[in-house]
Amino acid sequence: MAHQDNNILGMMAGLGAFFMFAIMQTFAKILSEHHHVVEIAFYRNLVGVMPFIFLIFVLKKHQILKIQSKPKMIVVRSIVGTISLIVTFAAYSVMPMAETTAFLFTSSLFIPILSILFLAEKVGIQRWSAIIIGFVGVLVMLSPNGNITKEGVILALSAAFLHALLQVILRALGKTEKPETVTFYFVLIGTIVAGVPMIFLATMPSLETVPLLLGVGLSGVFAQFLISIAYKNAEASIVTVFNYSGIIWATIFGWMFWSDWPTSTILTGAVIVIASNVFIIWRERQIAGKKPIPRDIIR
Repeated sequence: MAHQDNNILGMMAGLGAFFMFAIMQTFAKILSEHHHVVEIAFYRNLVGVMPFIFLIFVLKKHQILKIQSKPKMIVVRSIVGTISLIVTFAAYSVMPMAETTAFLFTSSLFIPILSILFLAEKVGIQRWSAIIIGFVGVLVMLSPNGNITKEGVILALSAAFLHALLQVILRALGKTEKPETVTFYFVLIGTIVAGVPMIFLATMPSLETVPLLLGVGLSGVFAQFLISIAYKNAEASIVTVFNYSGIIWATIFGWMFWSDWPTSTILTGAVIVIASNVFIIWRERQIAGKKPIPRDIIR
């Protein structure tokens, strides 16, 4: 029986996923006051791999282990993903939630550029214009602002670039590999990669931080589960728009836990970046609609 989209379910799952990602970042920011960001990434992946271990070895879901055709790309994705996670946690550790989230939105501006380099995709004048306008929004956010730091901006933009690189890698992997397989190897290899420096960085978690370490891992797993449901039931262009709800959650959590509130320049710049991103998403959807690509390939 052919799969039928359920846009309402997809949109609700997408909204829930980006809410859970915001919770994960909140846990990570709180933990960064006592733990190195590499430690936080290690525990996030360690907790994340546990459900897969249960599925594979207890429920005998051995198909999760099967890589179809690109084992090297799986490894590259996992290593880049782990570095991206660490850099993202580092950005949130030194800047307020909303400001960091706003800079991370620039990841969508890097994707068309990387797609030209690695996927040989064509980018027209309209999307180039949107990219330029988006980076104007970044310049607005870089206006003198007491809430942001040079270190934080460099980390946030580096994380955004890595997020974009991951999306390009996933575009290539998505044509052959199952999402659960890609996710399993990400958390497994990520645990190993982050585990190596733990020899030098590890500190004994206190009773107060253990729930937070579990929380950062479980919220990340739940977010991945919800985003899988979202992309299964709705088009990527629909789901991606809900990413921008992250600025709302980040603002709320930043205010609740740290009494932070984004400045008008950050909000103005974020609106410009989001508007350019939405145009890019719309334009890519228009282009995709003109191509005779079978639905099962897109999915």
